[in-house]
Parts: sequence; C-alpha cells; structure tokens
Amino acid sequence: MPPRRVAVIADSDTRWKWGASVARQLAPDCALDAYFLRGRSTPTERQLAEIGIEPDRRHEVTAAALVDDEELAAADIVVLAVLGGTVLALVHSLGRAWEGRLHRPVTVSGYVGVVYEKMVDGLMTRAGTDLVLANSDHDTRRFRSVFASVGVDPGTVVECALPFLGGAPYRPSADRPFTVTFAAQPSVPRDRASRLRLLERTAAHARLYPERLVLVKLRSLPGEQTTHVESDPYQELVETLAEPAPANLQLVYGNMTDVLDRTDLLVTVSSTAALESMHRRIPTAILTDFGVREAHGNHYFVHSGCLASWDDIDAGALPQPDPEWAAAHGIGKSDPYAAARARVTELRAAGPLQPLRPYYTPQSAGIYLAGILRNNGFDEQGRPLPVAPGAGGRGRVRLAVRRVAGRGAKKLYHVGHRRLAPALRRWGAV
Repeated sequence: MPPRRVAVIADSDTRWKWGASVARQLAPDCALDAYFLRGRSTPTERQLAEIGIEPDRRHEVTAAALVDDEELAAADIVVLAVLGGTVLALVHSLGRAWEGRLHRPVTVSGYVGVVYEKMVDGLMTRAGTDLVLANSDHDTRRFRSVFASVGVDPGTVVECALPFLGGAPYRPSADRPFTVTFAAQPSVPRDRASRLRLLERTAAHARLYPERLVLVKLRSLPGEQTTHVESDPYQELVETLAEPAPANLQLVYGNMTDVLDRTDLLVTVSSTAALESMHRRIPTAILTDFGVREAHGNHYFVHSGCLASWDDIDAGALPQPDPEWAAAHGIGKSDPYAAARARVTELRAAGPLQPLRPYYTPQSAGIYLAGILRNNGFDEQGRPLPVAPGAGGRGRVRLAVRRVAGRGAKKLYHVGHRRLAPALRRWGAV
C-alpha cells in the first residue's frame, strides 16, 4: 500500500523547505503534516508563504511533546528536518515510545545543503533513522564509508539530490536587463567589516554596469530568524555604503526559484542557491574575494570550475560548472528520488519495522547523549522532563512575543529603522 500521510518535523524555514520538498518527492500525493518545533528559528507566516509549500495540517510543538503524539506515530513516513542533535534526541525518545507497536513510521533524515564541515558529527547523530539521504554520489560514498567503519549499516544511506533542484533551463532574454543576483547568506561572511566590503563590491559592479540589474537576494526580514544567526543584515549595511547605492542595485526577497527565473549570473560565497543555479545551467560564480576556505564553505566548489572574484566578474566572467564535477555532486539528475521511494516501499512491505536504534547509547556515549537529550527536553531514558511550576506559562508568553514579533517583522522593521524605510523603498526591496 502506498504511503498516505507524511509528517515533517522542522525547526527553521530552510529546514522546512528541505523537509517538505523531500516529502513531496517521496510521496507526491500524500497528506502533509507539519510539526514546527518551538525555538529561536521557528518559521514565521511570511517565511512559510515565501517557501510556498502549504501543509494540510500544522502543529507547533516542543520536541518532548512528540513522544505522545498519536497522529505522528500513525504517519507512514516522518522526515526529520532538524539539527543533528535533535535528530538523535528524537530517534532515541521516539524509538522508546514506539517500541512494540505493530506500526511505526519510516524515519528519514538528511542535509539541507552541502556538507562541508562536521561531516562525522552530523552523520553520527543521524545514524539510526531508516534512511539517511545523501545529496550526491560524492556524499553517498563518504557517508557509507564512515558508517561502515563504525558498524552502522551503510545501506541506510540512499543517494538522491537536493529536493528543490528544478526549474526551467536557463535561456537568455532580450526582454529584460541582464540580471546579476548575489545570493546573500546570514553568516557567510560573518563579521560586519567583511559583509560591508562584500556589499560595496556588489554595488561597485552595479555602478560599472549601469545597464545591468543587480539584485541582492535576502533571506529574511530584520527581526526574523533563520537556521543561522544574522547579526549584520544587508538591509542595514546598505545605509552605510561609502557612496549611495546606485539605482540598478535592488534588495529583494521571495522564492529563490522565482528569482532565478530572471537571473543571468548567480554570485555567492557558498550558498546552496549555487547548486540550484548550476542545475538550471545559469552561469554561477563562487566568490574567492575572502579566500577559498573551509570557514566559508567555498572550498566545496574547488573542482567545479566556478571559482571567481568580483574582478573576474567585472571583466565579464560567466562560469559554468565542470560536467563531471556537477554529475558527482547531484546536479542534473533525472528522478533522483527513485531509489529513496523504492527503499521506503521495501521497508513498508517487509512487515513490522525494527525498533529505532541510534548510534549513541547511554552505554557508548552516556555523557554526550545525556546533554543532547536534556537540551531537547528529555531525561536519559528519553522521557519528557517535568516542567517546573509556572515555567510553562512563562514559556508561552515568550513564545507569543516571539511569534507576534516574527509575524510583524516588517512592521517592526519600519518602526525600529525609520531611516532605512525610504531607502528600502527606493532600492526596490519587497
């Protein structure tokens, strides 16, 4: 019997985008339930609307509350679109809660973007889910090698691709200006001086090519949170440029697919948007102005043939990825989720699933596991921790304030940053 209900547990807008997209790939016609974990980066209404995948049912919960959720236990597939530590905590606690049931969901974990750091850390916390999705042949080989070395079944790693790679192939258009899109990242580069310098170079390119449209694609409004903390948003830095921003430089929001529809050159330090762009054969430049460094993630693209500086872009560079590199990194595949769908069907047809067993146990890594469980609201047995009297009320107040602030981020932005509002309107922010 094909899956009927898929549940996605997500803790941020980017992870919801990944998890919901995975769910649609695994079971296109299923009912989709969303479980948003309460926390710093719980997505706002605006962020969810921008992603454009509307769940059939929506819940906002703590991780601990999921243990007793019968609707979650009855789902056919559960996609864990959360931090690795939270995956571990949920596999540990839900595994205990579901043990002995005739039915439990097939559990799926994976990565929202490129895996360029802490690979072993992330894999060990995801070990124990029925499927660990790898976004490319390159990642599949690395992940399986690690699992085989530590005694985890390497067959749980299933090759696929980023689920939101799609859109029409690039075609230049004479009906609009040549458009350069800089895909901003919340924390790359991290420090204010580097972020301002990057914005200065973007503005300089716009001045050099007044006939071009140069877009700065932003991730969130000031006041909103995403997966990574953004301490110096470009919406504020644009006011501190040495020269006023040129008229052809625009700050934009919106779905990345829609922005790429009108992009002729994608520029970024290491955003996953680069893979979306390459998949559509849009010229893509991976910036080297701050070096090629693991700290910035652009080392992932070393063999791609797309490394370039702003000077190269000013001189007319329009990089395209090396075909072999692209194929090895999950770009251009047709139906990349066929193997994952087949694996889900195989598991469901084999009868009752084996109990969930995370790699880390109280016996093998008790100190580490106990800290992760406690941070997610569980005791060492995977049971929800008791809530101190009155703490729930304060938590609800804090949550209400955060949600109101998130939903009203744009209004708060205009109140708190009145001197920026005219500039944003002038530069085309939407």
